Amino acid sequence: MTEAPTTVDEGDIAADYIEELLDICDLGGDIDIDVTDGRTTISVESESPAELAVLATPDAVAALQELTRLVVQARTGEYSRLVLDIGGSREARRRELSLLVDDAISRLDAGEARVDFDPMTSYERKIVHDLIAERGLTSESEGESRDRHIVLTR
Repeated sequence: MTEAPTTVDEGDIAADYIEELLDICDLGGDIDIDVTDGRTTISVESESPAELAVLATPDAVAALQELTRLVVQARTGEYSRLVLDIGGSREARRRELSLLVDDAISRLDAGEARVDFDPMTSYERKIVHDLIAERGLTSESEGESRDRHIVLTR
């Protein structure tokens, strides 16, 4: 009987894959593996942040995260929920989402009955729900699959 892979194995597999990708792209970067509450985060940093800029865009990070999850899943046979952060891309995205939440709240304050956010990933939706809750409001997700989005009402 084979034991289920641990999150450490997941992190090692993901880090190896990202390291190979960086080598192929001839990019330098330090890789850190962190496991919190059963979720693995792979962070890639560089002494020269501009070197990682092309990989740190939201679309590139989302695509690379999905590819990395697929590699982990293929190797372990288990679904992966790992998170990839390249050059601080996650914190940058959190700041962007915070501005979107502030704008949505302003629109409610100006009289709109509800504000629909654009569709986003489950990870981003969680961040937005948390940001809205921090501001004392509630939100709900609506829609299916790629159309799933957050709705903010009073």
